[in-house]
Amino acid sequence: MLQHKFVDYMPDDILSGILYISMIYGTAIHKCCCGCGEEVVTPFSPTDWKITFDGDNVSLSPSIGNWSFKCQSHYFIRNGHVDWCQSWTNKQVSDNRKEDSFNKQLHFQQRKKQEVTERSAFVTWMFKLFKIKT
Repeated sequence: MLQHKFVDYMPDDILSGILYISMIYGTAIHKCCCGCGEEVVTPFSPTDWKITFDGDNVSLSPSIGNWSFKCQSHYFIRNGHVDWCQSWTNKQVSDNRKEDSFNKQLHFQQRKKQEVTERSAFVTWMFKLFKIKT
């Protein structure tokens, strides 16, 4: 079981068994659940992790794959519990990293396109408001 602790700033000493959550900085940090002592950082964003808090427990999604650590641990944090997953092959890790990269690029391209559309709609509205001919 992982306890959660909402904080503004991450403490200097990250204790095992506690998931520190900073909504101000949109991230969570915890010691790797395998016990290796590595600090695991999970940023919240549309293309990274999402947090769910039901008033009692915290869940993170998607799974946490510590592929850069010696332990290579892989698990979910669901309702404060650690649900272990099977290890991944190097190919699975590589494919997942490529997919993550693609999804990030796609997300930001779509976001940029939406901003341009919104800006264009605003400019059109301003032209109509002030009866400016184009």
